[in-house]
Amino acid sequence: MSAHHQPSRRFRFRLALGAAVAAILMLVAQPGQAAPASGSGNDVSWPQCGKALPTGQLFGIVGVNNGLANNTNPCFDTQLKWAQKSPGGAGQPGVALYVNTANPGAAGSWWPTSNTYGGTTVANPYGDCTGTGNKYGPACSFMYGYAKAYDDANIRGVSNPGSYDWWLDVETGNSWSSDTLANRADLEGMVAYFASIDASTGLYSTRTQLTQIAGTVPSTSSLYPLPSWLAGANSLAVAKRKCADAPLTGGGKVALTQYISGGFDYDHSCL
Repeated sequence: MSAHHQPSRRFRFRLALGAAVAAILMLVAQPGQAAPASGSGNDVSWPQCGKALPTGQLFGIVGVNNGLANNTNPCFDTQLKWAQKSPGGAGQPGVALYVNTANPGAAGSWWPTSNTYGGTTVANPYGDCTGTGNKYGPACSFMYGYAKAYDDANIRGVSNPGSYDWWLDVETGNSWSSDTLANRADLEGMVAYFASIDASTGLYSTRTQLTQIAGTVPSTSSLYPLPSWLAGANSLAVAKRKCADAPLTGGGKVALTQYISGGFDYDHSCL
């Protein structure tokens, strides 16, 4: 891309509520189930369908998909209602969403053949997606990402999608092209759609996985300034230390770190 792209607005992290809120949360946790540590929230998605969810979380992050970029979490409505009980704080909104990402190319069940989706002709920084020639290259990959984000916002049961922060879950377990530029374009297409509805985005991954998928993200990419949510910690202490790690992209900052405890995914705010 020839121009530097910034998100449509700053990522809307709310102010911390302080130690008083943390103390209250400890009191309201259900008996026998520990409340998160001060500044911690939880993320849930389809693996938690039908299971007891955490209590006392400061913030909740809910997965919109059922493990793939082209399907829906069957428990999304229930889990969103759980997250909506979160007060927010430690710089995080009470509720945020995350989506699976992928760039499957010929392996996918659908692939774009134009720059139009959802009734909108998209300004594509990589040129025309025509479905011919290099049809799995950056231009159509950008449109694939745009389309998946459009679907996440419009057909997965999300009301008022522009009111949420959206995290892009970038993992090697999903289907990706061997072309890191095409994969980066795919993720940029998702950012472009969310920006079009005035919603902010961030990246969830590890440095190793993001580099393998998208290569080194240049400053000209819309991914460059996005905040990072770092996976890989196995305790709160490690999660706290990871706040000092390098962000996933050169222009971002580490906003969250994830750790596992008692079978739940917990998230520590670094803000």
